[in-house]
Amino acid sequence: MLRIGPVGFRIGSDWRAPIGALGDLYRDYPLPEDGIVDFNVRLFAARPWRRFVRPAVTIGGDYMLPDALPLPLAQGLLAAEMGMNLQMALAQRRYLLLHASVVERDGRGLLLSGVSGAGKSTLAALLMTRGWRLMGDEFALVDPATGLVHAFPRLISLKNQSVAVLQCAAGQARFGPLLAGTPKGDIRHLVPDATAIAAMDRPAVPALLLFPTFGPAEAVRAVGAAETFVRLTQASTNYVALGERGFATLRRLVQDVPVRAIDYADTDSGIALVERLWRELA
Repeated sequence: MLRIGPVGFRIGSDWRAPIGALGDLYRDYPLPEDGIVDFNVRLFAARPWRRFVRPAVTIGGDYMLPDALPLPLAQGLLAAEMGMNLQMALAQRRYLLLHASVVERDGRGLLLSGVSGAGKSTLAALLMTRGWRLMGDEFALVDPATGLVHAFPRLISLKNQSVAVLQCAAGQARFGPLLAGTPKGDIRHLVPDATAIAAMDRPAVPALLLFPTFGPAEAVRAVGAAETFVRLTQASTNYVALGERGFATLRRLVQDVPVRAIDYADTDSGIALVERLWRELA
């Protein structure tokens, strides 16, 4: 069992290796309060012989996708992370979920939202190495009652070239094993720093929303409220399920928070651009 921000998980497995990897990487995280969890994750063999012959890990739990393909046992850690994502995406109703990375400074939150490959995880991890507090890599948890964003500092999922970038920038940090040949390429998980874990019960006021795109020459443009609203509905896994609460929460976020779309050609220019836009808020 472990608690990540306000959410508790119980994770079980037919194999010891995934649980051992999780136990190592999440060893500094607290247990759920009073031992009560929000979601259960189960990694199991769909057929008994799949535990031993070409072991295949099926992702299940309180909620599951019946048609999802299993992963090889060597990617059991990834399966566990995907299992936690799945429970949140299918069943979280307390918070509006946005597919975004979040960092915080001085009580104010910076949200980075975009499609896979936009570089939001890399930017958030690099900002963490520069003194920002990491609040989350996979989901932003926006409270419908207060509008605050709550921390959910899971392991940071680094993909392909970003692995080497962070190994250089955060050489003293703890990394998980290299998971080669996953559906998204080579993945290595980075453990959030001690500040992120110690402060994960402290929410932040959303102060800036960025839609980053990695690759093009540096550019910044304002994003209108209508475009922002549509983008965020597409980035949310539970907007429809929350109904009126989801609409009201998203409307308040769009109305209150400045939004920019940014293009950047490399990580150094991306970080510099983020820092400049943050200073302009003052």
